[in-house]
Amino acid sequence: MSNLVRKYNIPGPRYTSYPTVPYWNMETFSGKQWKATIKRSFFESNAKEGISLYIHLPFCEQMCTFCGCHKRITKRHEVEKPYINSILKEWSLYCALFEARPKIKELHLGGGTPTFFSAEHLKRLINGIFRFADKAENYEFSFEGHPNNTTKIHLQTLFDLGFRRVSFGVQDYNDTVQKAIHRIQPFEKVRDVTEWAREIGYTSIGHDLIFGLPHQTREHIKDTILKTKSLLPDRLALYSYAHVPWLKGNGQRGYRDSDLPTAEEKRLQYESAKELLAQVGYHEIGMDHFAMESDSLYIAMVTGELHRNFMGYTASKTQLMIGLGVSSIGDSWYSFAQNVKSLEEYEHLVANNIIPIYRGHILTDEDQIIRRHILNLMCSFETGWDAKNEKFEFLEEVISRLREMEKDELVEIDVNSVRVTEKGRPFIRNICMAFDLLLHRKAPQTRLFSMTI
Repeated sequence: MSNLVRKYNIPGPRYTSYPTVPYWNMETFSGKQWKATIKRSFFESNAKEGISLYIHLPFCEQMCTFCGCHKRITKRHEVEKPYINSILKEWSLYCALFEARPKIKELHLGGGTPTFFSAEHLKRLINGIFRFADKAENYEFSFEGHPNNTTKIHLQTLFDLGFRRVSFGVQDYNDTVQKAIHRIQPFEKVRDVTEWAREIGYTSIGHDLIFGLPHQTREHIKDTILKTKSLLPDRLALYSYAHVPWLKGNGQRGYRDSDLPTAEEKRLQYESAKELLAQVGYHEIGMDHFAMESDSLYIAMVTGELHRNFMGYTASKTQLMIGLGVSSIGDSWYSFAQNVKSLEEYEHLVANNIIPIYRGHILTDEDQIIRRHILNLMCSFETGWDAKNEKFEFLEEVISRLREMEKDELVEIDVNSVRVTEKGRPFIRNICMAFDLLLHRKAPQTRLFSMTI
């Protein structure tokens, strides 16, 4: 395995979308086209399945140096109310495009730190959203909670509003690692919020863990997993730390590359965690999630309904996803669009009745075919092209790139399909890269992506 790790550990996308953001074509994109695809997708999907809503709440009281998300560091909580006003105004601009009242199937509060906001303000936000919308059948509402500031009132308030899934950012329990990533968070805090959520009635409680952090060892991972096992969350995300110090707005320049585990050690950390989790009934989902058999993520995998989007793996697929808030990305299935990243610019545009996007991409027919193949690989570890609408002009070129991986027993190639082997699962990002036509047509001249392992 170590030879394969050295061979395939190269920069590559995580494929929460295809095309990936650096390859969006701004020359063919416009706000007018984005609105047109929103209308088309809403017409096709709202009555049938509903829509998804992602709301980005960017505020954090302190910088966590492992984080590459878009955030605003502040302790001034007076920012909450005007930001919620802007979110609700942006939502009203989208609702004006719809020809019927939207049904929301999936709603997720991400960040930043959603529980930076008071329970009262979060209630006002959700009630404001549903002034113009209804809940779809089998809806799933979720939010990200920081164990250090999530209160019983937060949990009860959001539960009363329909939320049944919560994920708590844990990362690692070791003191040295926590100091390095500026995330001091005792196990007792995580235990308390997990038990509160369970008592209140949440049906899916998740913990987010990270491997490959500075100063982290396999013993640290083992200790973190053993503590996690004592709480038995319904699902786990075990993310590979993405070292991207060249990006603005993160604190990853605070430690050296030599402070990080090697690629081989990093992979062993994941395999050690996977083995411990399997012993208590967790099943591996996709490339970085684990779930108990009772959790909706596992059920979606078994039934073939697992989906992946800008929020990662989800059990709830919709054709249309609207992103609200600074830096949020929306997906109409026919196009992508991202909001401006400056809080001041965002609030200014929304106040002037302008949907605050600044870049996007209109998917070509080829893009949509490749997108489906990459989604299939990411969610089911196989894809096929026996159907006419799944074939594409450069298929032989893709197969040619996969041949080396076939020799390494990472994939099995058939006449009309490719399947990822058990040995190949750690290299799923590399396998998807073989299908990434845009990446191969124009190799990046500068570092864009984190390492694949």
